[in-house]
Amino acid sequence: MNKILIILALAMVLVMPIVAATDTGTSVGINVNTQKFAPRIWMCDSRTVTDDKTQNGENGLSLTERKHNYAFEGESIHWNVLVMDKNKIEEISDVVGTIGPTQGAGNDAEVECKRTDGPSEIPSKCNARIDEERLTKFDEKTMAYYDCHFTVETANSMHGEYFITVEAKDSTGLSATMSENEFWFLNPTIGLSVSGDLEFNEVMPGTDAYSQTILVGNDAESGSGVILDMFISGTDFYDPAASGAACPSTNQLALTNFRYYATNGAFASQGKLETDAEGYTAIPYSTDISGAKRIIRWSSTPRGASPSSSVVEQDWNNGNALSPGSEMALTFKLSMPEPCVGDFSDGNIYFWGEAI
Repeated sequence: MNKILIILALAMVLVMPIVAATDTGTSVGINVNTQKFAPRIWMCDSRTVTDDKTQNGENGLSLTERKHNYAFEGESIHWNVLVMDKNKIEEISDVVGTIGPTQGAGNDAEVECKRTDGPSEIPSKCNARIDEERLTKFDEKTMAYYDCHFTVETANSMHGEYFITVEAKDSTGLSATMSENEFWFLNPTIGLSVSGDLEFNEVMPGTDAYSQTILVGNDAESGSGVILDMFISGTDFYDPAASGAACPSTNQLALTNFRYYATNGAFASQGKLETDAEGYTAIPYSTDISGAKRIIRWSSTPRGASPSSSVVEQDWNNGNALSPGSEMALTFKLSMPEPCVGDFSDGNIYFWGEAI
């Protein structure tokens, strides 16, 4: 009996497993989340403001004479921008020009910007930075240049004060605007005021007569800041009654018999173009602004311009401009022909204001 038990015990020992390896191992999972990079956008210092192609400004279609923040239907603002998305540039869903009552993202998108080519070296004028890092190399996988051209619409949809900028949006809903938000008064109402009447009573033929001084003012919408360049023109005058008028040889009193003297602050028409010895200026014939002439017109180079300057007659600071609420004073002289008979009231002298 004891002998059998010993044999069984040995058998149990023999069937035990034998460990042969000297190392072991296991695995662990990993979870990587890529940052959803919010777009970056930089203006590349290529901004222009242009006219509406119906009336030329000082330098053709460029509105370099516009010194205040108002714009009218058809005028436009043009930017070049650089957009970046580190996830990939294809993530950018929209680059748009926006307008709205506040600065920053979320305003109404008014115009889609067009992707365009650009230099391989990012121009320093783009000032492309991420924190302290200055970007110098263009990467087509994460960057793109865009051309943005915003045009002012009619007053029905755009009237009043707005912030205007360029916004980049990605497919996840993240967005950014260029730092340079602009502030504009769009489609302000403009108008002229005339205080006083032009009356020449009991004028003796062969003599000069002078009117009371009238005031011509800029009546533009309050807060708009619209500067008006002032013009004048007129027509001949006729006697509306069948009175047998003649002045001197026909029933017409010619506009050439009228002249005016104008003052606006430190400036006056005296000594300027087409003035007589008293400083009175001739009135051009025209029934619209295209044939009118500036009320105060320079006959020499404006102050600050070189002698060969081409801005004679186009100096926007020559005293011919009126700011909102300001007025210039005009006195008219009539050199009555001899002989002359009749009462001449059928005709007009026109005043015009053009926003500059």
